Amino acid sequence: MNIYTIGFTRKSAKKFFEILRKNEIRQIVDIRLNNTSQLAGFTKRDDLAYFLKELCGIDYYHFKFLAPTKEIRDQYTKGKDWDVYVEEYLWLLEERGVIDKLDKSFFEINTCLLCSEPTPEHCHRRLVAEYLKEHWGDVEVMHL
Repeated sequence: MNIYTIGFTRKSAKKFFEILRKNEIRQIVDIRLNNTSQLAGFTKRDDLAYFLKELCGIDYYHFKFLAPTKEIRDQYTKGKDWDVYVEEYLWLLEERGVIDKLDKSFFEINTCLLCSEPTPEHCHRRLVAEYLKEHWGDVEVMHL
């Protein structure tokens, strides 16, 4: 099973939707804490759901329980300590019982985790994908 991830920052709408179409993504799981900000541009929740369906035939879901808390995010923004962020975010996933909330079969079609960071290195979407791989085993993580 493949789990894809993508960030929208530093991508034009054209590039973003072309990447999704080229990789035959069937559903987007938005894992942002705030997906209604004006700063989200073309990825503002309602607009994104419309564009995904109309342009690419992609279903849109928002799993807020996969987003970091504002406190964890703010602490990272202040201190820039990635190791602390990882530790606290992974603890949060355990605390929220993420594995029990997710149905593995949901991810069997080309599903892509969405966040804002341009690259996965310092983004929670990578951590979620790796967490699922660790628990489910037969997962290939593909960063778009």
